[in-house]
Amino acid sequence: MATTKTYTIQKYKEGFRQVEDEVVVEYTLAIYLNDRYFITLLCTPEHLEELVYGYLFSEGVICDKEEILELELDEEKGKAMVTIDREDLFTYAGDQLVGEVTVTTACGKGRKVTFPVVREGADEKIQPMEVEPEDVFRLIRQFNKSSDLFLRTGGVHSCALCSGKEVLYARDDIGRHNALEKILGKALLDGIDLKDKMVLTTGRMSSEIVDKVILRGIPVLISRSAPTDRAIDHAEKAGCKLIGFVRGDKMNVYTT
Repeated sequence: MATTKTYTIQKYKEGFRQVEDEVVVEYTLAIYLNDRYFITLLCTPEHLEELVYGYLFSEGVICDKEEILELELDEEKGKAMVTIDREDLFTYAGDQLVGEVTVTTACGKGRKVTFPVVREGADEKIQPMEVEPEDVFRLIRQFNKSSDLFLRTGGVHSCALCSGKEVLYARDDIGRHNALEKILGKALLDGIDLKDKMVLTTGRMSSEIVDKVILRGIPVLISRSAPTDRAIDHAEKAGCKLIGFVRGDKMNVYTT
């Protein structure tokens, strides 16, 4: 499925001229759990299987890929039909989860609609991980070159999973949460241990982003952007290292 569309636009620089411009596609994906409507994500139409796994994983709905018994993707209709091995899925919220709920690409309380079914304390306490400034700068430089879609459109966020020395893989999406969920889904499907990995993101580090990282025991979160106060508080309590404003040879370390 195409991730961009081309439009004829008017570009201004010392006068107008007509040019062809690539724009990122915004795609709607409705997730159904055990034949019941669950939620709709607005996303970029690629790596959709990873997004479904990663969304359910990052929200704590599943803790292991084996809990998803079947996943059917209908890309033309924008549907993901998921059969999940969990009887208590709708115990807390009942039919409230079957309404027309859409998760926007922005951060905010709208993403909390599934939290009644989150499993608290799914993972063990975060194990500290040391990281050298030179490694952070090198990984960010590598990360900055990883997104062809951003270079073409400027319309996506990016997220990457890293070891201490290299970027393992990166994913893009119009939503920064979705980009994170795609790499978490990829890690889940590949059976990658996250306890000694780092996450890089282009977006602001809100408490929701930090909480998703903490839930999966990831010890380091790094961004080119800023954190919020609540994100710092959550990271500090959980023992997650938070590094922001990584640009050139400068960075801010908010928690250690």
